[in-house]
Amino acid sequence: MCALVPFAAGAAAFSISAPVGLTRTDLQRHDLSIEGREAIQTRVDFAPGAVAPWHSHPGEELVYVPEGTLEFQLEGEQPVTLKAGDVLFVPAGKVHMARNPGATRGVELATYVVEKGKPLLVRASGQDH
Repeated sequence: MCALVPFAAGAAAFSISAPVGLTRTDLQRHDLSIEGREAIQTRVDFAPGAVAPWHSHPGEELVYVPEGTLEFQLEGEQPVTLKAGDVLFVPAGKVHMARNPGATRGVELATYVVEKGKPLLVRASGQDH
């Protein structure tokens, strides 16, 4: 089991600093008809070898890879390699990581359906994943 450390809080949750080699572009954010929930869509560009360390979100994440190759690993599961056109669903609160194993840029289009006002990303601490 790992501990989770909030990475951003409140309204600042939409402006998360990305690890080296990752460029995050926030595309849109909207309240949903479900009280207390919002949808956030971002684009994350992964340089070759870049890693998004173990983390979780306060809601579901729908991943689409429009370009390149990305490897995702959900805690307790085997890594999954996604190529352009592939998709992945990450359940709410599921600790996971992503990396670009390729020699060219990889791109993730992530759509989150999350609890409004909570940090969008919570980094996982510890080594046991």
